[in-house]
Amino acid sequence: VQLQASGGGSVQAGGSLRLSCAASGRTFSGYGMGWFRQAPGKDREFVAAISRSGLMTYYADSVKGRFTISRDNAKNTADLQMNSLKPEDTAVYYCAAYLGGTNYVSKAQNEYDYWGQGTLVTVSS
Repeated sequence: VQLQASGGGSVQAGGSLRLSCAASGRTFSGYGMGWFRQAPGKDREFVAAISRSGLMTYYADSVKGRFTISRDNAKNTADLQMNSLKPEDTAVYYCAAYLGGTNYVSKAQNEYDYWGQGTLVTVSS
């Protein structure tokens, strides 16, 4: 599956952005989806994931209550709504896809089979 992330940009602290990941090439509904991010000088880290069914989600503690992951299997997209952004959210954000059970949610990078290119999010104070 090919993944294309978009929606990054620059925003002030407290603002919002919506990232979108468009998938093509294979049956989108067969894959769980996740978002990861990599800040300058840091390792890539898990942000959020959603199961194939869309019924199960999982968030990193640092974004819980501020970010919402969703998917539209009819449109082959997975979005990340980011609210109340903080300067520490500044990073390159990547979407990724994994094969898993219907309601299985993965936060482990090594379980993800496909990765999109990153989209940069910059949050200024």
